[in-house]
Amino acid sequence: MELKQLRQKSADELKAHLLDLQKERFALRMQKATGQQAKTHEARRVRREIARVNTLLGQQK
Repeated sequence: MELKQLRQKSADELKAHLLDLQKERFALRMQKATGQQAKTHEARRVRREIARVNTLLGQQK
């Protein structure tokens, strides 16, 4: 998701999105551990998006 779209969300929406991203990151870690991960770049994308959401949540406080 682009930064412009993330900035338009409220704090509650960002927290819900963060929870979804953390679940996705967990699923990707499990895929990597079992050798089933096809798209290795997805882990990097999710990790960076989690950082973006955390940064926006910090700025909103």
